[in-house]
Amino acid sequence: MAPPTQDTPPTPAPPRRPLLGRLSLPERNYVAEALRTETVGGVLLLVAAVAALVWANTFGGSYEQVSDFHFGLGALGLDLSVAHWAADGLLAVFFFVAGVELKRELVAGELRDPKAAALPVVAALCGMAVPALVYFLTTVIGGGSTNGWAVPTATDIAFALAVLAVIGTSLPSALRAFLLTLAVVDDLFAILIIAVFFTSDLNFLALGGAVLGLVVFHLLLRFEVRGWYVYVPLALVIWGLMYNSGVHATIAGVAMGLMLRCSRREGEKYSPGEHIEHLVRPLSAGIAVPLFALFSAGVALNGEALAGVFTRPETLGVVLGLVVGKTVGIFGGTYLAARFTKAELNKDLAWADVLALASLAGIGFTVSLLIGELAFEGDPEMVNEIKAAVLIGSLTAALLACVLLKLRVRKYKELYDAEELDEDESGVPDVYEQDDPEYHLRMAAIHERKAAEHRRLAEERAGAARNKPNSPA
Repeated sequence: MAPPTQDTPPTPAPPRRPLLGRLSLPERNYVAEALRTETVGGVLLLVAAVAALVWANTFGGSYEQVSDFHFGLGALGLDLSVAHWAADGLLAVFFFVAGVELKRELVAGELRDPKAAALPVVAALCGMAVPALVYFLTTVIGGGSTNGWAVPTATDIAFALAVLAVIGTSLPSALRAFLLTLAVVDDLFAILIIAVFFTSDLNFLALGGAVLGLVVFHLLLRFEVRGWYVYVPLALVIWGLMYNSGVHATIAGVAMGLMLRCSRREGEKYSPGEHIEHLVRPLSAGIAVPLFALFSAGVALNGEALAGVFTRPETLGVVLGLVVGKTVGIFGGTYLAARFTKAELNKDLAWADVLALASLAGIGFTVSLLIGELAFEGDPEMVNEIKAAVLIGSLTAALLACVLLKLRVRKYKELYDAEELDEDESGVPDVYEQDDPEYHLRMAAIHERKAAEHRRLAEERAGAARNKPNSPA
């Protein structure tokens, strides 16, 4: 008779990966530094947008004169208006930072692990596809132009963080990182949309020169040639050639950003990409993007124009795409990614938090304004109305997000305080030291000192009670 077979113990299921869980300490520090700069830039962006609206609606003639003023080197095809210099030139700095940010996420951040990257990628794709679909259906049903389908697909991270700064919400680092990573992926696909769908007739000679310049740029980086005086002039040449090629000039900024090395070598505190990003990000967030907003957000607003936003299919499609499409797309994409993968929502958070972030991502400003100008180029009246729709849609999304975030602000504050607690004063939050024996020894010493102080106080109180004269009966 065959010997009895032993039952093999069932293989334990792999642990489910927490969705929106705590970040590693280096990633947390990077996100905190990046968002600090973006938040300040976002406040400047808000100020610039308000200034543009006031200027355009108070002294509209002078606003148009300044925006349309041309200067530059006409012989090189660079005699551009102030508005075009802002959109094609200054935004190249913004997209350069976006390129570096994307490269860092791919090699050292949330996107380096394909399993972890699936969530923000799926959420961002759904957060772009659904708004485009909402716009498309709205314009088809209303008999409008489908040219602006890409306008509501973009998220403005600086504007979104400015809203957070204004309402004073302390988001835990996991939610902030999710918003930042989502915006990085969003920027990548927005860049692809601009490159593929809004490229005019190609000048292959200029395009070849731009590609050659990028090859030289890459070789200089490869051989670790140093000196801003080498790279800045070369970057300007590449940008000028890219502009004259017919491909949108901001693509040059992205390409150069992606070429920087963002992985740290032994002995390096920061990689070259992180170092350059740290230097250029304030220029992007504090100067380039606010100036672009100043010369792009100047929309003439009146009762008739505002009413037209909700009656014209193109503008209504933009508003619905930003407010409804973004929220439904990102929330739905996140839920589906969690439902069909081994990810589960952080036990300290709720799906209401994801919904609030999804609505916050409906703030589409910088890239939405740019795509609106490209989609309806040659039709200034429509461009003006699309800009008004972007502003109204972004404002509505911001107000909705404020309401949803305020409902959970107490919970966010508890999580934020727990992440920042550094009771042993080591400079590292306590939640990151739980596996460090030295941390527990420091905490033991702290508690022993506290216990000794309490014993001393107890003895003093007991002695005082013994020496106290009896009160009369």
